[in-house]
Amino acid sequence: MREHEYLQCLHFNSLRLPSGGFANMSLPIVLAVDDADKDRIGAAPDVALAGPDGELLAVLRSVEIYPHNKEERIARTWGTTAPGLPYVDEAIAPAGNWLIGGDLEVLQPIKYNDGLDHYRLSPQQLRDEFDKRGADAVFAFQLRNPVHNGHALLMNDTRRRLLEMGFKNPILLLHPLGGFTKADDVPLPVRMEQHSKVLEDGVLDPETTIVSIFPSPMHYAGPTEVQWHAKARINAGANFYIVGRDPAGMGHPTEKRDLYNPDHGKKVLSMAPGLEKLNILPFKVAAYDTVAKKMAFFEPSRSQDFLFISGTKMRTFAKTGENPPDGFMCPGGWKVLVDYYNSLQTEGATAPAAATV
Repeated sequence: MREHEYLQCLHFNSLRLPSGGFANMSLPIVLAVDDADKDRIGAAPDVALAGPDGELLAVLRSVEIYPHNKEERIARTWGTTAPGLPYVDEAIAPAGNWLIGGDLEVLQPIKYNDGLDHYRLSPQQLRDEFDKRGADAVFAFQLRNPVHNGHALLMNDTRRRLLEMGFKNPILLLHPLGGFTKADDVPLPVRMEQHSKVLEDGVLDPETTIVSIFPSPMHYAGPTEVQWHAKARINAGANFYIVGRDPAGMGHPTEKRDLYNPDHGKKVLSMAPGLEKLNILPFKVAAYDTVAKKMAFFEPSRSQDFLFISGTKMRTFAKTGENPPDGFMCPGGWKVLVDYYNSLQTEGATAPAAATV
């Protein structure tokens, strides 16, 4: 982003288009440079952008360099400058004190060469795939955790509801987040393998499901970030978006409370300018029904029959080798998680002991 775009994004959560209209844009897309980079660029009008291996990927033309006021960026994006915000610590605090923007000319698609590039479909590729499958509705579901049967219940129920509304061929866009996540989240390659098992085991129908990686980093910026998540899915062709409690939220980094009001994400989405094309589908709460012995939608009238298994508890089960209740997750998907945590324990057991000084 150039500075005028960056300021619109920070202060208005939107960008003015050449046509005179506005587009929702709640998170800035920027590139930081340090003093040495700034001096090296000097008065050059164009800057080449290279990948980690030095391969030329794009050219930024007619560049401008402007100050990176980190405190302002953090305060306006997160609503706080409290220490311990994961993405701030990872990507903003150590970044350079300048931002560089310009007209971007992309020379070739970005490749990660990690065995997952076939999942990284561009918005246009996704739209083409929806057309190929004859979709008359596309409903998107974002997650950064393994898919359990409660998620699947919600997604399958959403498709049922869309069919009842008169749509003939609703297609699910299962769009796991593929950028930065917190250290205790399950890594992307493991999640993608787990998702493939969910389709193999028939928990989700491969004919009506498209799995694609959403490459954005997770900011954990609550209602501000969830607008970006929604806008990106509109670009990809979705017209329905499943939103749950506290989307893109997190616990306060220094206090024992949620950083954001858990209901504000979906409320903001229902009012956000520029997102009118997207129909928001509230997330129905699913939990393990100890009577039916399966994941089911929570019924307050018999709350004593339901067991809530959080992501933390799920990871603890997998780490300790304890199986969750039957019907919580498909066997193939659960094995992927257990194998991953077993591999971590094996690595820890074989790592050389630290030297004593």
